Amino acid sequence: KSYILNPETLLYEIKEDKSHYFIKAFCVVLASILLLVAVLLGYTYVLGFDLPKTMLLKRRNAEWTSRIELLNARLDRTEAVLDGLEMRDNSIYRSIFGMNVIPAEVRNAGFRDAGGNRFAEEGLRRNSPLERTSVRLDRMVKRAYVQSKSFDDVAAMVTQADLMAVCIPAITPVSPAARNLRFTSAFGYRPDPFAGTPRYHSGDDFACDPGNTVHATGNGVVEEVKYEFFGYGLSVLIDHGFGYKTRYAHLSRIDVTERQSVVRGQQIGLSGISGRATGPHVHYEVIYKGEAINPEDYFDLDMPAEEYAELVRNAGGQKP
Repeated sequence: KSYILNPETLLYEIKEDKSHYFIKAFCVVLASILLLVAVLLGYTYVLGFDLPKTMLLKRRNAEWTSRIELLNARLDRTEAVLDGLEMRDNSIYRSIFGMNVIPAEVRNAGFRDAGGNRFAEEGLRRNSPLERTSVRLDRMVKRAYVQSKSFDDVAAMVTQADLMAVCIPAITPVSPAARNLRFTSAFGYRPDPFAGTPRYHSGDDFACDPGNTVHATGNGVVEEVKYEFFGYGLSVLIDHGFGYKTRYAHLSRIDVTERQSVVRGQQIGLSGISGRATGPHVHYEVIYKGEAINPEDYFDLDMPAEEYAELVRNAGGQKP
């Protein structure tokens, strides 16, 4: 207790110190806070329960995770369809029209880095489920765009189907009515006529008397006219477009020049025995995308001579 003089009564009066009440109140409040914190820690860490806000966030997170998983399942089905379209496009559609396939690195260009800075700028956590799904969706959009452009190219090529029909090699280079015509050597491996050892033969041989007319087997442009003392001798190479070329070798005379347009059935030279040959014949090759293929897949040896003659007559009236 403390005493203080009252100036009016001139008596000393007792003055009570109330600060201890505030101290007690502060201690009670602090104890209550500590007790609440202890209860919360025991509720969350000891008993393993979540706070209401945490429970709400987890529930929302589970909902979005479920939606992302559903989206990925749909993307799986869409990607399977897109894979099938790309496979058919490369293996069938573009192949039919002699178009080059679209390599995988072109279809998937620009997606080496999963995510990249753009997704970080959009606030997506690196390698999170949402970022991975976003990258996957972007990749599929790019692939779909490339595939759409490819179909546009194929559609444009379809409009040229009539042109393709007259350009692809489709007849024999020598008429079935040619003098002493014989089909003597086929495409593939055969004994070399000089050495007798097996050797790859890149075309078909049509043996006939020298001086028989040799005809272009499809519309095209003469790419090369040359002479080799050995090898093909006098030869003509025609580019038909759509990935196809044909070669006519061992000729005795050439009637066309480089960069000249020709039509199917048009005379391009005469048969002979120039170059590396054991007898008069025409060596004929069909080349597709740079590789020699079997010419027998592109002509009919049983084609009537009259029909062939009519085709040759029509070639005389066509404009190259």
